[in-house]
Amino acid sequence: MSKKSKKQVRKGNAPTQQSEQATPSATVSAAPVSLGRVSDREFNPDYSPVIKDLKRIGSLAGVFIFILVVLSFFLR
Repeated sequence: MSKKSKKQVRKGNAPTQQSEQATPSATVSAAPVSLGRVSDREFNPDYSPVIKDLKRIGSLAGVFIFILVVLSFFLR
């Protein structure tokens, strides 16, 4: 439901918002029209938490591989 409200805020025209809220069929028919226009919507994701997690996973993998290499010398 929050996704619908975000789309309504981005459109910016009040009469369309009222008609979409009043009739669910208007929402369904209006969705394909808004998908064709790129200027109405912008997709700017924030990947900083994902990059942080990937760096942590990479460093942990490096540490574990280093530990395995060191242990292989002692266990021979």
